[in-house]
Amino acid sequence: MANITILGSGGFGLALAYMCANAQHNVTVWSAFQDEIDAIKRTGELRSKLPGVIIPSSVKLTTDISCVADSDIVIIGIPTAFVGSVCKQAKEYINKNAVIVSTSKGLENGTLKRMSEVVSGILDNPVVVLSGPSHAEEIGRGIPTTVVAACENIEYARFVQKELSNNTLRIYTNCDVIGCEIGGSLKNVIALACGVLDGMGLGDNSKAALITRGLAEITRLGLVLGAKKSTFSGLTGVGDLIVTCTSMHSRNRRAGILIGQGVAPDEAIKRVGTVEGYYCTQTTYELAKKLGVEVPITEQLYKILFENLDAQTALVNLMGRESKHESEEEMYVL
Repeated sequence: MANITILGSGGFGLALAYMCANAQHNVTVWSAFQDEIDAIKRTGELRSKLPGVIIPSSVKLTTDISCVADSDIVIIGIPTAFVGSVCKQAKEYINKNAVIVSTSKGLENGTLKRMSEVVSGILDNPVVVLSGPSHAEEIGRGIPTTVVAACENIEYARFVQKELSNNTLRIYTNCDVIGCEIGGSLKNVIALACGVLDGMGLGDNSKAALITRGLAEITRLGLVLGAKKSTFSGLTGVGDLIVTCTSMHSRNRRAGILIGQGVAPDEAIKRVGTVEGYYCTQTTYELAKKLGVEVPITEQLYKILFENLDAQTALVNLMGRESKHESEEEMYVL
């Protein structure tokens, strides 16, 4: 039994709270929003984020960030834009022996840092990345899945594996933190693009092509950053990519569908809520330009989202690119 604090009352955080409490851990959920805490206390669930999943009464709910004290594991489950600020708030209270588990997926605006880099730059604790095909709606209903705990020090990854694994969540370990985070972050970009494709009324062939070439794009950028190629054929690469590109649980895909149907990007985001792929498209585009890496899908999506390019023109641009050998990206292997 471990003392686990989850920072963030979003869908994934609450799903993990449900799962960890049922595994007999001592669980506390922190939220910056009192109305969310009050809603859970009143109804047993947070219908706006995870409807139908009743949070066990044993889970402690609070807006007091000092709740992280004495935690064995602190799980960060908040949008990427707020990871740095929340870590700064929690720093003075976090036990020096606690293991931080980062589930946030994206790149920090401005610095273009991965979330584990953001956390490590503020906290002195070991950081383990937890990533893979894991929609909160299914975890909260006890539907089995498998994810990856990644840390350069494998012992911390194994600790998280041991404490969080159960009969519906199988956890593998990995030392390729860069690959796991890049796969988990950039799949949101490709999923958003897949949604645009769906909204345009295109077909299965088109989606398969976009997912496959999207994976090549993710891999190409990841390798330049120092990731291992094999990681992208695993759970945090193709596994997470498939589920996010094909499921209506995916807010990225749902927002993309609206955009493909002609809804303005900012209005689509407003309707759907937090869409990490929207912000990650911009940071990924900036990072790729900085490194000189070709990311044609991301580039065209960036132009749709931020430069008012219409989706049909973006499709023409992608299909009209210079013909190439499929495995040309092998030149990026370090």
